[in-house]
Amino acid sequence: MHSERSKSATLHLCPDAAGIGRAAELLRAGRLVAFPTETVYGLGADATCDAAVARIYAAKRRPAFNPLIAHVASRVGAERQGVFTREAAALAEAFWPGPLTLVLAPAPGLTVCALARAGLDSVALRVPAHRVAQDLLVATGLPLAAPSANLSGRVSPVTAAHVCEDLDGFVDAIIDAGSTQVGLESTIVSCVGAAPELLRLGGISRAAIEAVLKRPLEVHREKDGPRAPGMLASHYAPHARLRLEATCMEEGEAGLDFGGKFGKTGRVLDLSPRGDLAEAATNLFAYLRALDAEGHATIAVASIPATGLGEAINDRLRRAAVR
Repeated sequence: MHSERSKSATLHLCPDAAGIGRAAELLRAGRLVAFPTETVYGLGADATCDAAVARIYAAKRRPAFNPLIAHVASRVGAERQGVFTREAAALAEAFWPGPLTLVLAPAPGLTVCALARAGLDSVALRVPAHRVAQDLLVATGLPLAAPSANLSGRVSPVTAAHVCEDLDGFVDAIIDAGSTQVGLESTIVSCVGAAPELLRLGGISRAAIEAVLKRPLEVHREKDGPRAPGMLASHYAPHARLRLEATCMEEGEAGLDFGGKFGKTGRVLDLSPRGDLAEAATNLFAYLRALDAEGHATIAVASIPATGLGEAINDRLRRAAVR
């Protein structure tokens, strides 16, 4: 595992001025730093440097055709990288800082490197709504490529401990600021074509985006490879097999419940006993990781309503179940 580079000590940094300053030094030197956003922990590198971005792909064992999101500190920083259509500007005004990524045509001053964009003639941009992420972006003065800080295709990390499970010793530093708030990756909308297109469900619901656009979103149908992160058929996968839409638990299974459907018999973690989709989204990756770490062969997953954030939760679970 991780044969691409030799293992070395990982610095564990506090989310204070000293820790952020040290992390910024490492990033400016082309190194890797895992840091929290409001969605999940990201594996950050200088998005303008091919060599730094290559370290992300090597550490994650990520296919090079899967593009990365460039995180920037502000809308002004995003406008240096991408061309904002009227619809993109409206979405940025409504949801930035926040869990929305916009895929845009490249601006004349684009500095995000081709490797981070997987060679595509577009750039994926986000302004995160997390103090540590914002402070780090300001301190580095760079756009930061930052996919989820885990092995490619595995369950996304929502704590620094989750990052350590996959990448300790293979990332230069981790800023530990506790658990993330949203728990799902960002929603991705492309504003490159004639009409905005939904590329990935995430922390902002389709309905909320359509309310701003005042029109239905086109939905991307995958044909020629991923146009954004999280679009591979198999993604977010635990080692255990997932049995979706389960109405009960079978002998030997663990349970990932929602709204108390499975009761209290056996090994069960309930994403939200009261049936709250926001709470379920926050707990999804942490609970999947916890059950998977216990070595269960199969995890029964209760049905989750496909409305609001439930649409994104179900998308993650379907991808996690692909073998």
